[in-house]
Amino acid sequence: MLDIRRKGPVEYVTLNRPEVRNAFNEALIAELTAWTRAASSRGAPRVAVLGGAGKVFCAGADLSWMSRTVEYTHEENLKDAEALAAMLEALDRLPIPLVGRVHGAALGGGIGLTSVCDVVVAADDTVFGFTEVKLGVLPAVIAPYALGKIGLSAARHLFLTGHRFSADHARQMGLVHHVVPAAELDAAVDGYVKELLTSGPQAVGAAKRLVADVARRSPREVASITTHAIATRRTSPEGQEGMRAFLEKRKPSWTEAT
Repeated sequence: MLDIRRKGPVEYVTLNRPEVRNAFNEALIAELTAWTRAASSRGAPRVAVLGGAGKVFCAGADLSWMSRTVEYTHEENLKDAEALAAMLEALDRLPIPLVGRVHGAALGGGIGLTSVCDVVVAADDTVFGFTEVKLGVLPAVIAPYALGKIGLSAARHLFLTGHRFSADHARQMGLVHHVVPAAELDAAVDGYVKELLTSGPQAVGAAKRLVADVARRSPREVASITTHAIATRRTSPEGQEGMRAFLEKRKPSWTEAT
């Protein structure tokens, strides 16, 4: 259910269920979770791009999957939700940058996927929505990641109403970082990929961990984390190479392979 294509240091991961608008089911969740393990291992890519085949990025939950969960017990539903939570957490904690290529629609769980991407580029005609309440359920499992992107006020509005909103509105809230015409989507994604590849790969991973470590905590609480982080990076081989390259007015060694 995933189309995975490697191009040099970049891996392109495409949800490949266009016949159901790339909606989630148990199998897709399992495949995405398995991919995160491979993408975190030795020989992993430096950047990953997450997109969707066909006309839509991800329309949320698969109808046939939903029809089964209607008959699930509370315990079965809990186990099902825990699998989705584990997948989102694994994607969120990827040690490499994850770039979202979003088009068509990102609804329900599709916004959850959007929320765990580090950089999100969306086509200007994309429609977003926390549509769960229209079905009498909640955007519960995706909530921690969505709230981290759009904030409390927007969440209270959009979680409660299920109101659909535009790519430009998504950008204003921080869910999306760059909005372009659909015809320019791939070029814009490529631009971010190239930018990410000019940075030290270990430094990028450390910067991503740093964001998670210091989020929603006071400067005093994280002083030990931040001071040790910079001291460690400055004395690391990559940090030494990057600073020396800057002082010597040359490109750092990691750009030679890109």
